[in-house]
Amino acid sequence: MSFSKVYSAQTSLLKAHLIDIEVDLIKGLHSFSVVGLPDKAVEESRDRVSAAIKNSGFPSPKKKNQKVVIALAPAQLKKEGPIFDLGIALAYLLAVKLINFDTEKKMFLGELSLNGDLRKISGVLPLVLKAKELGFDEIYVPKNNAVEAGLIDGIKIFGANSLKEVIDHLNKEIKTEIQPQTKTEIFYAEPESILDFSDIKGQETAKRGLEIAAAGGHNITMYGPPGTGKSMLAKAFCNILPRLDFDEILEVTSIHSVAGALSEDLVTNPPFRSPHHTSSYVSMVGGGTIPKPGEVTLAHRGVLFLDEFPEFDRRVVESLRQPLEDRTINISRARGSAIFPANFILVAAMNPCRCGNFGTEKECVCSPIQLENYRKRISGPIIDRVDMWVEVSKIDYEKLAMRGSGGESEKIRRRVEEARKIQKERFGREKIKGVKTNSNMSSRDVTNLLDLSGETRRILNNSAERLGMSARSYHRIIKLARTIADLENSEKIKTPHVFEALQYRPKTNY
Repeated sequence: MSFSKVYSAQTSLLKAHLIDIEVDLIKGLHSFSVVGLPDKAVEESRDRVSAAIKNSGFPSPKKKNQKVVIALAPAQLKKEGPIFDLGIALAYLLAVKLINFDTEKKMFLGELSLNGDLRKISGVLPLVLKAKELGFDEIYVPKNNAVEAGLIDGIKIFGANSLKEVIDHLNKEIKTEIQPQTKTEIFYAEPESILDFSDIKGQETAKRGLEIAAAGGHNITMYGPPGTGKSMLAKAFCNILPRLDFDEILEVTSIHSVAGALSEDLVTNPPFRSPHHTSSYVSMVGGGTIPKPGEVTLAHRGVLFLDEFPEFDRRVVESLRQPLEDRTINISRARGSAIFPANFILVAAMNPCRCGNFGTEKECVCSPIQLENYRKRISGPIIDRVDMWVEVSKIDYEKLAMRGSGGESEKIRRRVEEARKIQKERFGREKIKGVKTNSNMSSRDVTNLLDLSGETRRILNNSAERLGMSARSYHRIIKLARTIADLENSEKIKTPHVFEALQYRPKTNY
């Protein structure tokens, strides 16, 4: 009878792929089949599309004696989710000649409800980027996805409420036009945590450590007895981080959109992920039959906070080795492999022992074996990858009663932003791509960029010799000292900067 073709797209892992939706109609007994490696949600689109077409004022495909074949190409790519509903419905109506429009340079995305309304879908942002890259002029999405899609300039975005609305817009005989989505303006949302550093009494050492960690993107662990403010400090930490720039907003929003973790239209602040210590290995690093992003990827460009660090499963803790070193996570499964971004700041909190009283005025009830086993739960390679170890000790009761002045986080954030600006200029001047903070520098960058004076280098070398530092730790000390120097707007790394950096190395009785 007839044939038609429209264009859609889907995400696989974190990448977008163009999908051709082809419809062929053949006379015969009624059947409706979808081919091209569809999952269950795609197969069920037969019933959703049929009901949506009927409730939009057109004859139901089920009332005709015809064989309907829907082909989703390329055939070797697994098709997932209900994102093709809108394209399938339009392709069918084109094939039976109930509507007519030029399908070239137009892309259609959206899930249909039974009454023909368009539902919100996941992963729109990378799909719009792909459509623009491939030269499409127009893209049609559900109305609830239009703001997210509107981040991309250079392509017309139409947010529709229903299948009927899209058809009326495309039909030249009916002058009902959908207004294109205007470019989305970015309004930075208020941080999720309302905690200010001034709300946390005392702990000046920990606050200083967190400021350095924020300025250079360094990983940090806070250790100390329960109730001293470690969790509060971690939650307030996000308020001193610089806001995401436009490229980072696109990147982070795309990741959260694909993962279905987008609570707002956009992610404008550094994400803060705080998985429970009972979280599984797969939920942390990602995976599944078809690899999906995990917590380390959802924390990209933000913070991964691990409270009760030693209580996490050993496999989970050890899985952090690659992302802490390479800023990516490589997931390999029988059905495929993927490399996900994982450039986050690790903020960990832990007690000195299982009961939490070791080294305090309270009696520790842990046996020597329990104490040793607790410490062994964090392996040497993981300890080596954490730049800073900061003690959070008991607070004087007099300080607890003091009233905070407020605004401390804002003052720290301004200092952090100035330090980040210095780093950005340095890496731009040296034409080092992909490096935004001192912690991201490679050993080659450290050697080429961070030259130490003779006396400062001698002190560092002597300290490294006495402490038995690894080569990784040695370079991390230099990067940490560079961040401290940046906070002081010092052109060179000086001896006091190295001394302070050395203070953040792990103690044997943490």
